Amino acid sequence: MALRMSTLFLRTLREDPADAEVPSHRLLVRAGYIRRVSPGIYTWLPLGLRVLRRVETIVRQEMDEIGAQELLFPALLPREPYEATGRWNEYGPNIFRLQDRKGDDYLLGPTHEEMFTLAVKDLYSSYKDLPLALYQIQTKYRDEARPRAGVLRGREFVMKDSYSFDIDAAGLDRAYQLHRDAYIRIFDRLGFDYVIVQAMAGAMGGSKSEEFLATAENGEDTYVRCPHCGYAANVEAVRVPVPDAVSYADVPAAHAEATPDTPTIETLVAHLNAHFPREDRPWAAGDTLKNVIVTLVHPDGTREPLAIGVPGDREIDEKRLGAQVEPAEVEAFDEKGFAANAALVKGYIGPGALGSESASKVRYLLDPRVSEGTRWVTGANEPGKHVIDLVAGRDFTADGTIEAADVRPGDACPNCGHGLESARGIEMGHIFQLGTMYAEALGLKVLDQNGKLQTVTMGSYGVGVSRAVACVAEGNHDELGLRWPREISPADVHVVATGKDTTRDPEVFAKAEEITRVLEAQGIEVLYDDRQKVSPGVKFKDSELIGIPTIVVIGKSLENGIVEIKDRATGERREVPVDDVVAEVVREVRGSAS
Repeated sequence: MALRMSTLFLRTLREDPADAEVPSHRLLVRAGYIRRVSPGIYTWLPLGLRVLRRVETIVRQEMDEIGAQELLFPALLPREPYEATGRWNEYGPNIFRLQDRKGDDYLLGPTHEEMFTLAVKDLYSSYKDLPLALYQIQTKYRDEARPRAGVLRGREFVMKDSYSFDIDAAGLDRAYQLHRDAYIRIFDRLGFDYVIVQAMAGAMGGSKSEEFLATAENGEDTYVRCPHCGYAANVEAVRVPVPDAVSYADVPAAHAEATPDTPTIETLVAHLNAHFPREDRPWAAGDTLKNVIVTLVHPDGTREPLAIGVPGDREIDEKRLGAQVEPAEVEAFDEKGFAANAALVKGYIGPGALGSESASKVRYLLDPRVSEGTRWVTGANEPGKHVIDLVAGRDFTADGTIEAADVRPGDACPNCGHGLESARGIEMGHIFQLGTMYAEALGLKVLDQNGKLQTVTMGSYGVGVSRAVACVAEGNHDELGLRWPREISPADVHVVATGKDTTRDPEVFAKAEEITRVLEAQGIEVLYDDRQKVSPGVKFKDSELIGIPTIVVIGKSLENGIVEIKDRATGERREVPVDDVVAEVVREVRGSAS
């Protein structure tokens, strides 16, 4: 049955929605695919739901192909399993919690590791039952602090999550590779450019981890790649090459000096070069050690100051830092924090006041570049003073290291040492090896070949299904509107009758109706613009905005036995005899002669 625009639940918009930040958000709303309910929550209108279901079909086909079995868990989940794994608290404010009428705690599922684990525990008990892969396509809920970009980052979203269950690490490796290959096929079919990068496992734990990122200039994830060796990683997962220890035998003893009027790294470097010049070269920002204090807010509500030392030519990357300290959240260290800790002199904090053994008791972590023997200028813990020639390992130590400084184009590749390139992307898929974390927490064990209990090892694999709709839109649009790839388009062809009404242009509507019926009989899905008293200009604009890959226009040229076929992706237009239009469309849709 053709979709008829005269009765379709659809209103296109000429103006962009006020809260639209990215093209996909703007166009999906304007073209009538989604409608905002509240921040981060959207209704899928009929056209949008058709696209969403087509994405689900692609995902489902490829998961079935590798032998994964589909099930469906509830979205409303009890507290106890999440408490057993520690995630009831670790998720902090990022999950929706509620109570039933009896006062029992529940949550709206953000992810379902616990449920999958318990289901397998309930039904399987032998190594003979494994390997096993299960998946679901379901709505998830996360209380995003800043929902944005339409369905790219919402509070309610559709996700495919699958889990593999194996008796050993070799089985996990095989399952991981099967999912990885399936993901490549999924994203190839969805029709956007993507890269596979090393990633952090995040709050869900695990070891080996990769993300599939759709390349997008406005993507919220930054990744780096090495054109020399092929290394690619989300910046959160980049590991800085640690410099070798250097000798400090010739470095003079550390000495505190007055450095008035040096509120910034730039003014400090200028002062050093003017009053304390080095013999070998001028001082640079990278010779200074900047100590930044933040507050960690742990899931149980406790607050902890944390000091991070980075070279002065670097900034703290909030996303990198956040990934390192999960499940804690990061807040600024405010004036109340300084007031409560007199040992910290704002603007002049040095290593001497930091560390678990110091008077401040503030945990102190260093960038890996601050290696043994390196020489620094840093705060002297006195107003207006800095310490010069402070040597790591000789004059100070820290409680550990942390990968929190920004990663920049030109930084050394961790694999080969060549310069890295930087780009941005949108996370579309994440695969990682969970290992035994959840199986141990929830007691998932099976009897092995020797009759001994063996903890099952797991893998976790996610695809953002609703996010994929927006992601495809991000990579397939122009100034006129959307341009859907054929496999996920809401229809195969958009038939446009340009006449004003059946009274004035009966032949146009009659022929459009006939073409629509014949195409339907050929198995072609049609969106038919049969609206009356709507101008041709409005119909043309709507067809371009909606973005069906093939547009057939029946208008004035019908008098000469001609109709127009437009390729929405390329903009190419061609006139064909009206008697040939069905064969032409069928050939275009199916990619071969009818």
